[in-house]
Amino acid sequence: MLASPLTLSTMTEGWLSGASLIMAIGAQNALVLRQGLLRGHLAPVVLVCTVSDVLLICLGVFGLGHAIAASPLLMEAFRWGGALFLLLYGLRAAQRAWTGSAGLQPEAASAGLAATLLAALAMTYLNPHVYLDTVVLLGTLGAQHPAEQRWAFAAGASLASTMWFSLLGFGAAAVAGPLRRPQIWRAIDAAIALLMFALGFKLLTGPLAA
Repeated sequence: MLASPLTLSTMTEGWLSGASLIMAIGAQNALVLRQGLLRGHLAPVVLVCTVSDVLLICLGVFGLGHAIAASPLLMEAFRWGGALFLLLYGLRAAQRAWTGSAGLQPEAASAGLAATLLAALAMTYLNPHVYLDTVVLLGTLGAQHPAEQRWAFAAGASLASTMWFSLLGFGAAAVAGPLRRPQIWRAIDAAIALLMFALGFKLLTGPLAA
């Protein structure tokens, strides 16, 4: 059974909305990129980030987005908790950049599976920007459609997340070979540290706005 033009249009709108938000450089993308370059536990990290995005998008489209945006207490909790986590992660990346601990073998620098997955979960669920993008912003856009079309919007946005995380992670793994020089790894960790500090301090300097 073919989808109706309205369903395809709604799904396309969801894909474009999701792609425009997820492609912005952020903490979650930085983690997937680094694991891709490390070639360490990449498939589980991509899976965790993708499934989490799909879950949060669906929760937002089907009602949770408005509830979060309407709660100043929740928004403040996301802000302070997210800022603390991002700054701590930035310090770890800065330490790696300073000491050159990434080394010549990216595979050896990767943490264990449990620690890596915990980092992916924390970068997702402790990061308020993820909630703003998936639950609040995409949820608000999706909720504007009739109830019978919201699933199409959520499916399109979820497809965008799936495609992006796969492209980012496995694309990075494909070009990781020439990037084994320690100078390059130190530069990558330095860039990640600067990004984490910028996002963390941004959260500390003002309230979240949907």
